[in-house]
Amino acid sequence: MKVFSENYRGVLFCALAAVPCWYLGKLMPVIGGPVFAILLGMLIGSFYKERSAIQAGVGYTSKKILQYAVILLGFGMNLADILMRGQQSLPIIIVTISISLLISFILCKALNIPRKIATLVGVGSSVCGGSAIAAAAPVINADDEEISQAISVIFLFNVCAALIFPAIGGWLEMSNEGFGIFAGTAVNDTSSVTAAAAAWDGMHGSNALEIAAIVKLTRTLAIIPITMGLAVYYGIESRKENTAGGSYSIKKIFPMFVIFFVLASVVTTIFHLSPAITSPLKDLSKYFIMMAMFAIGLNTDIVKLIRSGGKPIILGLCCWIGIALASLVMQHFLGIW
Repeated sequence: MKVFSENYRGVLFCALAAVPCWYLGKLMPVIGGPVFAILLGMLIGSFYKERSAIQAGVGYTSKKILQYAVILLGFGMNLADILMRGQQSLPIIIVTISISLLISFILCKALNIPRKIATLVGVGSSVCGGSAIAAAAPVINADDEEISQAISVIFLFNVCAALIFPAIGGWLEMSNEGFGIFAGTAVNDTSSVTAAAAAWDGMHGSNALEIAAIVKLTRTLAIIPITMGLAVYYGIESRKENTAGGSYSIKKIFPMFVIFFVLASVVTTIFHLSPAITSPLKDLSKYFIMMAMFAIGLNTDIVKLIRSGGKPIILGLCCWIGIALASLVMQHFLGIW
């Protein structure tokens, strides 16, 4: 009851603010609800300074509600079905993800980019944009400004990809299957994958959207091993930084929400949960993400964000180019393109 009494005002505030973001995301899927939520949060936060009555709930939303969103995301992942349909693209997905993570690691050191921002940009670029960032952020204990920065970078290149990839595919004379795999492996966010593939289908009268969606779902599975790997890595790093006599919890190595996320995926896979069950849970997960993104935007210093945004944008650009080139090279090597 105490948790409820301290947090309900802020949680309710974020829930109401997410409503217009949900509808705007439906109207303009290439941008997406989470981006609208962050922007609205930043806008309101720039003039709504005295937030003591709701601050506890806003903090709860940006941390706990975000974790609940990730858990619910697991119910939309039937591991067996996704792998069965997307196994052809699996080698390409593995290579593109590896390239993106490698680029983020190298440029983090070379450009002296804060490690958590580099991690979020690398994971968001390599897997599935905002959902991957939402899953990774609590694991590495990223703060609101780091999450905002990563989401902003991913959004920028999502829009670029949706606008120019169909033209690139046409210039390269790609097949419909080839472009579907290209969009599914080289575009970050699901909405932008859909936008790019739908634009291609409109130009060529094809069914690349279906192929791109299957590839994107397969790529989304990488959230599980990447999140688990980050949990172990950052947990070990945190343990090393502890003083000799300090207490330490295993939850810091492996947060419980990650376990519940994996369990949700396993339950969906084993029991073959119907869309009548999983679809509302997926929608609720998306809504929780928008609530959390609004809370994060509310707590973000937009001036500081702009001033420190140059290096993360360079990192995002390099990851984006690296993934696109790796996808094309792998397709050519496998004889798909």
